[in-house]
Amino acid sequence: MNPSIKGTDPFQGISGTLENLADRISEFLKCPITIEDANHRLLAYSTHDERTDPARIATIIGRRVPEKVINSLWKEGVIPALLETDEPIRVKKIDEIGLGNRIAISIWKNKEVLGYIWALEIDQSLKDNDLEILKKAAKAVKNHLLQLQTRKNINDEGYQELFWQLLTGHLNTTEDIINKFNKLQIKPPSLISTLVFRFPTEIDQKIEKQIFYILKTTQQIRVIFHTFDCTDLILLAAPLTQGAHGDFINFILTFQRLMQERFEVHRVRGSCGTIYESCVKIEKSYKEALAVLDIKEKFPEETKSIYYYQDLGIYQFLEAILEKRRDDGYENQSLKKLREYDQKHNTEFLPTLEVYLDKDSNINETAKTLHIHANTLNYRLKRITEIGQINLKDPNQKITIYIDIKIEKIKNKGLL
Repeated sequence: MNPSIKGTDPFQGISGTLENLADRISEFLKCPITIEDANHRLLAYSTHDERTDPARIATIIGRRVPEKVINSLWKEGVIPALLETDEPIRVKKIDEIGLGNRIAISIWKNKEVLGYIWALEIDQSLKDNDLEILKKAAKAVKNHLLQLQTRKNINDEGYQELFWQLLTGHLNTTEDIINKFNKLQIKPPSLISTLVFRFPTEIDQKIEKQIFYILKTTQQIRVIFHTFDCTDLILLAAPLTQGAHGDFINFILTFQRLMQERFEVHRVRGSCGTIYESCVKIEKSYKEALAVLDIKEKFPEETKSIYYYQDLGIYQFLEAILEKRRDDGYENQSLKKLREYDQKHNTEFLPTLEVYLDKDSNINETAKTLHIHANTLNYRLKRITEIGQINLKDPNQKITIYIDIKIEKIKNKGLL
């Protein structure tokens, strides 16, 4: 370190861009520097030093820290540590992800982390006086990040207004929607879907920050807009592969896991509306995502692996069928006979039939679920066909009975 700067602030009075500041920090510490925002998007990096490692190269090329690097830093306790202190943190190399030895420091405003500075140790480790320089650098970078945050907050107001107009159907022509997107300098996506995550309690400011962190560090989908509604996180997103709703399902599962593992937020439920080619369909996709959550609440076991509206199958139509049944005064006589027999003789033929149909008439799977022998199950099925006068080899009868079992289930619970 240059002894002439000892006890002084080498960054005081420096003007210019964040890139100039990154170069200045690199000049004093004699090592490559990167500056990121709180969500690990690259803001600036020093350009006067070609020495680097694969993780830094990937960050510069992608303009963000690769997801695998972020995950490793969480597992190693680096990011949790940076979220607890404004002191420099030593990061040991992780060969599996191409990460060399580093010193990292988080940049704070009050109790909020605005971003990070990463100093890559190439030839030698930084000394204590170098770490003091890094702390002063963090204060200098803070002013730049506060300016960026102010501009971001102004833009967010316009994003929120547009997103709610789309969710509520107040923008319903392609021309109006495209004009709004262009005004915010956003390219309208060619494929879109609405995702909804329902939290067990109302989303507070702390959870908002945790959510925002995951959204900005994910590389599984393209998140265009996000907003909050009491206990719901609502996203407008585009898949990274053409028409692949699997991108969204994988993201839902990842989001739930990360909220639990990193922030101890449990029981988050996720859903996804149909993927559409037109932004005019955003309101429809939103309603579909809400419908998935509604059905998952009514049939948690049957739909525990369903997240996408198009995968709901008959559950999409249960409410409409129930309404028709009520209008017609219809009652399934086969189910009535089985129910009355069970009540009179203390048997379980009707629950057995439901599990059998849930398991697509698979004897072994049904017996395993009911914890009975296959021979016992075959006997029950024989009695079910006799008592209910049901032909279990007739797909039309089986589908009708299956639907009516599910409708009766939600009627009895008062869910519809």
